[in-house]
Amino acid sequence: MKNVKQALLLLGTIAAVSVGHFAGARAQMLLGGRVVEPDSGFEAPNDVGQNAHTTFKLFSPREPYGTPDAAPERRTVNQVTGLPPYSGYEYETPASLGCVYGLAPLVAGCNPNSVATPPNAGKGTRAIAIVDAYHYPTALADLAKFSAQFGLRAPTSSSFQVIYGSGTQPRKNSSWNVEEALDIEWAHAMAPNAVIYLVEANSNSYADLMTAVAAANSILAGTGVVSMSWGGTEFSGEKADDINFNAANVVYFAASGDNPGVIWPSTSPKVVAVGGTSVSRGASGNYLSQTTWQSGGGGPSLYESPAPGQSIAITGYAKRATPDVVADANPSTGVWVYESGNWYIVGGTSVATPIWAGIASAAGDTASSTAELTRLYSGLGDSGYFTDITTGSCGPSDGYSAKIGWDPCTGLGAPQTVEGK
Repeated sequence: MKNVKQALLLLGTIAAVSVGHFAGARAQMLLGGRVVEPDSGFEAPNDVGQNAHTTFKLFSPREPYGTPDAAPERRTVNQVTGLPPYSGYEYETPASLGCVYGLAPLVAGCNPNSVATPPNAGKGTRAIAIVDAYHYPTALADLAKFSAQFGLRAPTSSSFQVIYGSGTQPRKNSSWNVEEALDIEWAHAMAPNAVIYLVEANSNSYADLMTAVAAANSILAGTGVVSMSWGGTEFSGEKADDINFNAANVVYFAASGDNPGVIWPSTSPKVVAVGGTSVSRGASGNYLSQTTWQSGGGGPSLYESPAPGQSIAITGYAKRATPDVVADANPSTGVWVYESGNWYIVGGTSVATPIWAGIASAAGDTASSTAELTRLYSGLGDSGYFTDITTGSCGPSDGYSAKIGWDPCTGLGAPQTVEGK
């Protein structure tokens, strides 16, 4: 991957694409820039039921004066010496989202370029296990850099640990590095007082990932939170694998996916399914509202029974429906992530999942996924617990619409303080 000074720099900001790192990544042109999906986010037909993919995407803003950036990875001009956030680019920081979600002192506008106090609410006593694939060698150093940049508590060798799911160090696969950086940095951003374990699976196969989940269950020893920002197309044998999410006093969070439809393990009734929103900001960068993210995953499962607290009266479906909750996931309203000398703008339900894991950790008093889901659904409609998202659409052919209460685009809504979590 190119050094940060060789990354794409636009009007004083660093864009988030490096084709050398994400060889073969696909790009989609948008009005405001370009979304790039890494190799780790692709699913081949023979992956179904066998291998998981990541649920993050990178965002590259447009060139100055509205010209699309045709080859951002080759640009080396307009280099800057500063670090994010950058004036004029309203991508989210721990302080700005902490402000929006009521986890930090309220400042009018919650502007990323003017708010500086990150979340520090709640007990933060429940450890967080981040389950990912492959080895990320610079995890602690990158988390320290991210924390220093945004005024978070510095990680130590005791507050952040890397655990090998199978007992031996997995091989490196740089395509997963940004996923792992995103997960640990944004869990830490929401719960800076919590101990974080990065549990690395030998590969992205479900067999290896379930071995890593088992290791996470053991490490948490009956009290903690597991974050899983990966998944794949549902398969007929998935219910048998739900047994991996049964540890007592552990809450599991799983990403609902970055494309229309649903993915497992978020469809398991034994996990909290986390979907995505878009954060709307005005020309000055001040917060306006939250809407649906059209690409966010959601809808009814083919195989799974409803989650605790769900009913046909709430969801309209006889099967398990996702998501349960949401947070910022639109790449064009993405968050800053630091990995191996580069700053990225990142979106996807991989952002929302560790955010919610961190919030649950900070809340500190939920016993299990069943208890957490029951608590969340009992708070349906409580504005002190959620920001109900009622604008926008999503799903296959945009067939779902946000509405008052639960919907398959935004679930119960976005977080509002640690209460009821």
